Amino acid sequence: MKAAVVEDFARPPRYRDFDPPVPGAGERRVSVHAAALSQLVRAQSAGRHYTRGTPPFVPGADGVGRLDDGRRVYFVFPRAPFGAMAEQSVVRAEYMVAVPDEVDDVTAAAIANPGMSSWAALSHRAALVDGETVLIQGATGASGQLAIRIARHLGAGHIVATGRSAAAEAALRRLGADEYIALEDQPESLSERFAELVSRGVDVVLDYLWGPPALALMQAFTGHGPAASPPVRYVNIGSLAGADIALPAGLLRSSGIRLMGSGIGSVAHTDLVASIGGVLSAVETAGLKIATETAPLAEVEKVWGAAREARLVFVP
Repeated sequence: MKAAVVEDFARPPRYRDFDPPVPGAGERRVSVHAAALSQLVRAQSAGRHYTRGTPPFVPGADGVGRLDDGRRVYFVFPRAPFGAMAEQSVVRAEYMVAVPDEVDDVTAAAIANPGMSSWAALSHRAALVDGETVLIQGATGASGQLAIRIARHLGAGHIVATGRSAAAEAALRRLGADEYIALEDQPESLSERFAELVSRGVDVVLDYLWGPPALALMQAFTGHGPAASPPVRYVNIGSLAGADIALPAGLLRSSGIRLMGSGIGSVAHTDLVASIGGVLSAVETAGLKIATETAPLAEVEKVWGAAREARLVFVP
């Protein structure tokens, strides 16, 4: 079969022949119709992610296609080395869900991964309760924008979004954010905004940034009074602002932060699949949208590294 193949972590995948998969016990063969290029797939294909494979392998963590019996499904966790960016892939039956008729292949492939990030974090890690306040740290990207609508759909009563610049405020408010904090503010001003927000109460933080913005936010949750600091479930999802922080031990001792992560390894595969099923079923009811571009899989090497605003989806 034809496939995109990672032969070297230092180079983009190359379109070439690859042995087709043969389904094993409990697996299904999928004829792939759409596969998105996510940050996860980029990192895996460059050898930078903890779930990376060993070359040669077909990239693609998920996709949309049809089973041999004609059913249209979204699938995730294909068996290595048969990723989703190929004519065929193979995946365990429990790692796929039906795609609603009203959701097209490209939208389903593009929205599943970024939508799942907040759905799984809120449902399986933070255990969001109706009416709680959710702060989305780094809400300007595709995942963060979806997180605003998903948090509201799952019951958030008040939503605070943060982003790099003040110019993003209007767009994020239109998506449903009740407040906005620009991270480009001077450190003293930013600390004051965070402190004022925390004084009113924050129940859940979804953090797509990590790095210095995470530390600045967590410092706002510290206290030294006679009463215990209010609890906050702080869920890290991404690290766009830096992979590491120097976290003082005293910060955790003087705050009510319950620090956790959400992703592959901290959430069961079946729960991630269930979260994606929830996202796909809510595309219409929650008004979930994502900007997309398409490219033929045969052009993978040419278009792989190009910068773009929309989510790139490879099609046959």
